[in-house]
Amino acid sequence: MTARTTTTIEPSLAGRTVVITRPAGTGSPLARQVRRRGGAALLLPGLSLHGVERSDETIAAMRAALDDDLLVFTSPAAVRFAVQLLPLQTRAAVLAVGQGTARALRRHGVAEPLLPTDRQDSEGLLDHPRLARLQGRHVALIGAPGGRGVLREQLAARGARLREVHVYRRGVPRWQARQLAAVMHLPLDARVLLSSAEALANLRQGLPAAAFNRLRGAVAVASSERLATAAREAGFARIEIAASAWSPDMLAAAAR
Repeated sequence: MTARTTTTIEPSLAGRTVVITRPAGTGSPLARQVRRRGGAALLLPGLSLHGVERSDETIAAMRAALDDDLLVFTSPAAVRFAVQLLPLQTRAAVLAVGQGTARALRRHGVAEPLLPTDRQDSEGLLDHPRLARLQGRHVALIGAPGGRGVLREQLAARGARLREVHVYRRGVPRWQARQLAAVMHLPLDARVLLSSAEALANLRQGLPAAAFNRLRGAVAVASSERLATAAREAGFARIEIAASAWSPDMLAAAAR
């Protein structure tokens, strides 16, 4: 296993194929970064994302959340679908699970979102001082149903008066024949970017067996030790661990 490192430069991906498994419709910016560094990008989403129906009930739930003491956004998608319900006008402290979520919040008017200083995930966010003492505090968790539930469990265990607002849902994507054909021709030194265990599970269960066997013959780039374990269990024999799920960190690991 390669030790985690964080980079501020753009290492070359010249001649390398990088498989992007981010949700459908969200991988293009990362693909552009791959091509800018000389690599070839293959979009192979592991998830599809769908906003909840805009109804009086969902609008009321989001409005109530904006009046809480703390707002916790679990992903960039949570931000994107939340603002389709209401503008993020709030006096609450707003927390983001990582750099990507924080950038999405800034784009939508939250000037100073709080985020982890070390690891960019749920466990890292739970180390933030604003989440240390929550007894009686009104906390809204904005995201999708399902997932690991780490934030949900820990916020409740710390005494928060927790409100969950589901602004989108995750599903299994549909892959096109050209994507499956591209997978079947992946070179052995291709890198597969993995930052979601659910996405990896969808790929493992949904792709034709021959296509997934070819995919796991490449090198997995995992966003965390947890994702590295999931990749190993899925059959990847070669794994690089990135410093975080942040795009520059994932591409730095892909360049190794």
